Amino acid sequence: MGPIGLVNGEIIDLGDKIVEMEDRGYQFGDGVYEVTRVYNGRCFCLRQHMDRLYRSLRELSIPATYTFEELAEFHDRLIEKSGLTTAAVYLQITRGVAPRAHGFPDKVTPRLTMSIRPNRSTPELTEAGAKGVFVPDLRWLRCDIKSINLLGNMLAKQQAKAAGAFEGVQVRDGAVTEGSSSNFFIVRDGILWTHPVNNLILRGITRTVLIDELAPRLGLTVVEKTFDVPFAKKADEAFVCGTNSEIVPLVTMDADKIGEGRPGPVTLKLTEALLQKIEAECGGR
Repeated sequence: MGPIGLVNGEIIDLGDKIVEMEDRGYQFGDGVYEVTRVYNGRCFCLRQHMDRLYRSLRELSIPATYTFEELAEFHDRLIEKSGLTTAAVYLQITRGVAPRAHGFPDKVTPRLTMSIRPNRSTPELTEAGAKGVFVPDLRWLRCDIKSINLLGNMLAKQQAKAAGAFEGVQVRDGAVTEGSSSNFFIVRDGILWTHPVNNLILRGITRTVLIDELAPRLGLTVVEKTFDVPFAKKADEAFVCGTNSEIVPLVTMDADKIGEGRPGPVTLKLTEALLQKIEAECGGR
């Protein structure tokens, strides 16, 4: 079976022509999305992802036309039909199809599309660490909404790629915000620092798990406060985290060594704790 997807509850081949010209997602980027990891054939943190999806829909005044139970069933159906046990499920909801006009249409039905792709963890990055670079944060001012408008993120990711780096960590008005597709943490004197939750960052699911569950379990203090690039470069450790990346240590930033230039003990403890949570919820990684 080739790559498959789902449109409004129906399984389709990804080669099918399914995007209508006047879908507002295509015309305006008027929609939201989520990506959920699949381990051992089971979705990880699905409830948290769908709760965030519903929040994003509310923030954009897009009606929620599917229940959590329906969305969970769609995820399970894609996993079963694809035969994939280690994967990522991409879910997108646009405002729907309507004649092109900037204002919201009066009557329109939101459009759900989903797809599933193989996805693997990268233990080699956990062991060796990765390179990061600081880049300008060019995004709009509602980064807390998981919108399909990702041009600023793409530019940041491409700048990192051109520099041979794993991730571009963004900086706005002197403050370090987050990665192009991840949240950013540093460790100084055993304390975790990260940008506070507001409109300038996305409340990452892995970030929330780390702050609310893993750090307290390990006796770690988390400080959610803005900091600048010089402060970050003096860190003992640095890492990014996200649904796809899990936890990746950053051992250099702009070619400057972070700490001892290798994954640090706090990052490794958090990584092990995350793997234990995945094991408990999904039965394997």
